[in-house]
Amino acid sequence: MSVVTTSITASSTAGGKAVAGSSRRRRTYTAHASSEDLTITAAEAEFAGQFGSSPGEIYGSELCELLHAPSPARLRHRFTDLSEGRSGWFAERVTGRNATGRAFCADMTAIAVTGPAGPAGLVILLRPTGDAQLPYPCEQMLSELDARVLEGVAIGASTVQLAGRLYLSRQGVEYRVGLLLRRFDAPNRPALVARAHALGLFAARQWPPRVLPDFIE
Repeated sequence: MSVVTTSITASSTAGGKAVAGSSRRRRTYTAHASSEDLTITAAEAEFAGQFGSSPGEIYGSELCELLHAPSPARLRHRFTDLSEGRSGWFAERVTGRNATGRAFCADMTAIAVTGPAGPAGLVILLRPTGDAQLPYPCEQMLSELDARVLEGVAIGASTVQLAGRLYLSRQGVEYRVGLLLRRFDAPNRPALVARAHALGLFAARQWPPRVLPDFIE
């Protein structure tokens, strides 16, 4: 962690004066991430605490599952550009959720850092700015039944298992799953679960997955 830390100050300055100025007004929390798979490799206790976790618990979490932007695809694309050397840094307004499921806003700066032996990963600077009032699109709102179906799909339950759990017929389960696939433009069940995670429908770091109450009508 020390190799990367020594480069944070210089990289932050290169990334923009706003980062340094903001950190004097409000604490900025730091984490390091792998440039290969965007998973957290180290984090300050305060950074992890924003998500209701400890540094050990947040280790290995994917950034795009913790931090959300209005366009998930755009955020992932910017991280990819950073990891592959097409940009050196970027700043983005993001949202996250704490252990209670409450949403918060934050200004995030992501910086690519190079060490003596080459790329040393990414530095993530997170400056919380307060609670978030998330304008969820109505097409992301689910009925109670659809939320339970989606949760079942997310744990890999079969149609027969879902039917028994939710007191539906097999045809009823397939009908509800089909509606979800079309609603989220997913070609199959794994893609549906990935899309739901990308949109932030599930509570972070919770198993079995639970759809957040904000998305249930």
